[in-house]
Amino acid sequence: MGSQFETVLCEALDGVGTITLNRPDQRNALNLQMALDLHAAVKALEADGSVRVILVRGAGPTFCAGADMKERAGVTEEWLRNRRLAAFAAYDAIQYCPKPCIAVGHGPIIGSGCEIATACDFILASSRVSFRYPEAVRGSVGATQRLPRIVGKALAKELLFTGRVMGAEEALRVGLMNRVVAPEDLEAAVKETVGMILQAFPLSVQLAKRCIDVGMESDLRTGQAYEMLAIDRCLADGEWRRGAAAFTAGKPPR
Repeated sequence: MGSQFETVLCEALDGVGTITLNRPDQRNALNLQMALDLHAAVKALEADGSVRVILVRGAGPTFCAGADMKERAGVTEEWLRNRRLAAFAAYDAIQYCPKPCIAVGHGPIIGSGCEIATACDFILASSRVSFRYPEAVRGSVGATQRLPRIVGKALAKELLFTGRVMGAEEALRVGLMNRVVAPEDLEAAVKETVGMILQAFPLSVQLAKRCIDVGMESDLRTGQAYEMLAIDRCLADGEWRRGAAAFTAGKPPR
C-alpha cells in the first residue's frame, strides 16, 4: 500500500505503516488540510490488515511547528473552532487506533505537534528533539489533557503557562519520551523497537494497548476485569497455544 495525501505521506511496507507530516517548507505546521489528511491516513492504516505498527514522522528538520498561524488570518471564530475540532479528531484517531503507534522525534515538536506525538503510544527521539507548548502565549488553550496525564499537573501547568522549551534529556526524565539516542542512531533504535513488536502476537499487542488505556482511566478492579476479558479473547483465539509451543521448542514467538 502506498498513498499520498495533500499534506502527509502514507505508506505500508513489511507490516509497518508510516505517516509523514509533509509540509517541510512550513515546518510541518498543522493546518486544516493536514488535520483532515492525518485523520484519513491513520484510518487507512488501521483498516489495512497487513499493518501491525504505525510510525508517525515529520519531513525536514522539524517534526511539527504547531498550528499554522498563517491560516487564521481573516477567519471567523466558528471556522477556527471547527478547525480545532478537526485537529482533535486527528489526535483521537491516533490515540484510539488499536494498533501501536510510535512517534519518531528528530527535531522540534511544538504545540499541535506535541499533541500528535503524545497521542501516540510512546515517543522515540534523537537528542535534537525539543518540546514547547506555546498555546497560552498565542492567545489560545491546548494540551491540557494529555500532557498532565503524562508529566503530572504541576509540570504541565508550568509548561503551558510559560511556553518554555523543554530539551530532550528533561523530556526523557519526566516521562514525555521513552528513549533518546544520538541522531545517527535514531533509525536503528526505531528498527529495533519495531522489530521486537513484530515478534509479538498482533492480537495480544492490541489487547494489551486497550487494557492499559482503559485501566488508566478507571479503578484497579475495573481494569483487572477488562484484562480478564482480554485474556479470554486470547484463549478463544488460541494465541497462547502457539506462544507456549514456540517457547517449548526454543523458537521465536512468531
